[in-house]
Amino acid sequence: MRELLFRTLLYRYFFFDWLYKDASSGNLLERSAAWRFNQRHAHWLLTYMRRWFWCGIFFFAMGGAVEQMLSAPGLSAIFYVPGVLIVPVNVVIGVLWVGLKTLPGPL
Repeated sequence: MRELLFRTLLYRYFFFDWLYKDASSGNLLERSAAWRFNQRHAHWLLTYMRRWFWCGIFFFAMGGAVEQMLSAPGLSAIFYVPGVLIVPVNVVIGVLWVGLKTLPGPL
């Protein structure tokens, strides 16, 4: 088995699109099968939410440390901005998880 490149592993660690199937193309049977497949794998979204959450905590902690130790609010923004941008990422992942758990499949 061929080993994956580090950048591929890093991408798969933070982004989950490789794990799911496209439920918007194909005939009704193919879309329904993809939807069921995605529903069975919805539990992985919580893992990705947790990863992004801890990255956000890390960036906020780094921003706070830079602001306190160096008294450089401009420099700390380098860490605060990614920390804030993680919030909408987690909201989107949460909406996807709820949608896969509650919505009916393709009709």
